Amino acid sequence: MQTLHVNGYDMAYLDVGQSNGPPPLVCVHGSLCDFRIWSSVIGPLSKRHRLICVSLRHFFPERWDGAGRTYSITQHVDDVIAFIETLNMGPVDLMGHSRGGHICFRVAQRRPDLLRRLILAEPGGELDATLDPDYKAGPSPLLARFTAAAEKIAAGDVDGGLAFFMDALEGPGTWPRLPPTAKQLLRDNAVTLIGQVRDNRPPFTKADAEAIRMPTLFIGGEKTKGLLPKVLHTLAAHVAGSNTAMIPNATHPMFEQAPQRYSEIVLEFLAS
Repeated sequence: MQTLHVNGYDMAYLDVGQSNGPPPLVCVHGSLCDFRIWSSVIGPLSKRHRLICVSLRHFFPERWDGAGRTYSITQHVDDVIAFIETLNMGPVDLMGHSRGGHICFRVAQRRPDLLRRLILAEPGGELDATLDPDYKAGPSPLLARFTAAAEKIAAGDVDGGLAFFMDALEGPGTWPRLPPTAKQLLRDNAVTLIGQVRDNRPPFTKADAEAIRMPTLFIGGEKTKGLLPKVLHTLAAHVAGSNTAMIPNATHPMFEQAPQRYSEIVLEFLAS
């Protein structure tokens, strides 16, 4: 593990693979995760690319107490931009999963000069009325579930809150089925959910999607339920020239469930 000082914060990251060759692939994790979440694909991806897997502000290895207002989509976008600038390696390839996919989308929107290619694995977020005819203003039902989970965590019931979160995302009974290492990773980042429910995350608009101009790949799990597939396919339909790949028999954590297939899709896209 290394750190890079950006925006007054020491951002932790893993740097794996060859330093010569294609531009590095910077990987941004999603909610309740950190750089360790990419462990199942680091091996196959790093055979051809240098991987730089970051942990966002307030995630492991930091032990955050949930206080203050320095956890937000805006802050994390600013941090990723500053991180790429500080690397000073020229345009990079950028890959994000879930909430990390939303962050990478906003980085691409704001600073396309920093990126060569963009990979979005089921980016998290909501669609506004320009993209969704069924749009309704106000908090989404999923945010209400996440808020309830955060309240349990804030009250000291960490496992109860995480179980509630995972049930909302992957369906009832998900938490007991997780292996111990996956549960510990979630526990290590549980408090970040308190910050996330205060995100005030802006919804995606048609203009946002049309602003993405670099080669873009969307990846999804064919069995993912809820809003995530709708967001993925809607954005893909409005990002000019984008590609979409769906992984059979996989849900939202598709790169953990099918690491070899996920890696093949990513490597083929980066080489095209």
